[in-house]
Amino acid sequence: MSRRVTISHRRVVAALLLGLMTMSSLANAQSEDATSLREAREAAEVRDQQRLIELLDDQAALEDALEEVRERQQAAEERNEALQAQESAQSVEAERLAARQSEQGETLSNLLEALDQHSSEVRNALGDDSWLTLNDEAMPPRLSEVNVLERGVLEDVVDSFATLTRNTGNAERMERPVAGANGEVTPQSIVRLGDFAAFTASDLLRQDDEGRLAVLPRTPDAVADYLADYQQGEGRVLAIDPTQGSVIDALAQRPTLMERFHQGGYVGYVVVALGVIGLLVALLQYLYLLVTSQRVNRQLKHPDALQANNPLGRVLLRFEGMDKHQTPEALEARLDEAVLAELPRLERGQPVVKLLAAIAPLLGLLGTVTGMIVTFQAITVFGTGDPQFMAGGISQALVTTVLGLITAVPLLFAQTALSSRSRYLTHVIEGQASATLADHLEAHQPAHASPVN
Repeated sequence: MSRRVTISHRRVVAALLLGLMTMSSLANAQSEDATSLREAREAAEVRDQQRLIELLDDQAALEDALEEVRERQQAAEERNEALQAQESAQSVEAERLAARQSEQGETLSNLLEALDQHSSEVRNALGDDSWLTLNDEAMPPRLSEVNVLERGVLEDVVDSFATLTRNTGNAERMERPVAGANGEVTPQSIVRLGDFAAFTASDLLRQDDEGRLAVLPRTPDAVADYLADYQQGEGRVLAIDPTQGSVIDALAQRPTLMERFHQGGYVGYVVVALGVIGLLVALLQYLYLLVTSQRVNRQLKHPDALQANNPLGRVLLRFEGMDKHQTPEALEARLDEAVLAELPRLERGQPVVKLLAAIAPLLGLLGTVTGMIVTFQAITVFGTGDPQFMAGGISQALVTTVLGLITAVPLLFAQTALSSRSRYLTHVIEGQASATLADHLEAHQPAHASPVN
């Protein structure tokens, strides 16, 4: 009889275990890739039947399973007791906070609301682009979730406001990841100057929408000169933009001399190329005239030693080789011919320089007209709502005009210098030739008879 009770007891326990295992097996079967819920249930029942048979035959396994179920039940009861204790503690804390809130009265509630409002306004005003946000601990705390104004909360708010006020007048050095001009992010030593600027040793910094630091695409040269000295502690002068970056952005967008040159387009390239050619021709010719002037001056100091390396010496040598028995008019004509033969070398290059000086402003005017055509085309397509669409044509119109004038003015000065230098040499050669002819005529003129008394 006792054996039957034991077997019945074992069957009840096995049935309970079978139910538990069936539920767990069904849960596991639902998570597997089964074709259907019925197939998973049938497979679980088959496995549970086999497990039950094994448990009925194995007394030790049955006892182990029963012990495991008891341990799970005990763990569940302990967890339930812990949750009840936590609920009780939370209820006590809620009652305490409610009592504190009722005790602080309307005045402290209004103060908490005012602090929350001011803290939110400060955080919103600073936003993500303020340099003070580089230090997160300096930001005022959020009080939207604070229900009771306590001393610690009030101290945190006051300390954060004091820290922000102090940081606005301090220069602080810190290490932060900075994205360079090539997009590579590297840790760099930066200086935060209040809420005005932050910079490295060579570039000003900016913040993107997510608060990440990056160098400006172009730091103005007038500002970059002070950054390295200030970063290294060798200088105490620094350019500050009181408009929080507007002036710096305007200076950074100002084109360089080379960029302005490229704005002139093909007409500007032609104008500059012609100007370079004209100045090169003028420079070579002026050097030739300087050398010639030195040789002529040496020839003037030594009139007896005629040299063929200067125009004056060549003219005088040619005069010495002439037939002196000709009439004075013939000698003068031959001498003028020798002088005129030297003029092309002295005046070489002047017509080209003069022509280029006259063409340069005309080409600049051509660039102005083409630039205005581009501007009116942009107005036709895009209208006058956005001036940036018209900026390209206007830049071309103005830059080509400036290039034409800049090219013409030096060429006019060069042409004037060449003309005055060649004219001086021509006068010297003509004067010396005339003096030589006069000396020759005076030396070979027959003496007049003295008057008879």
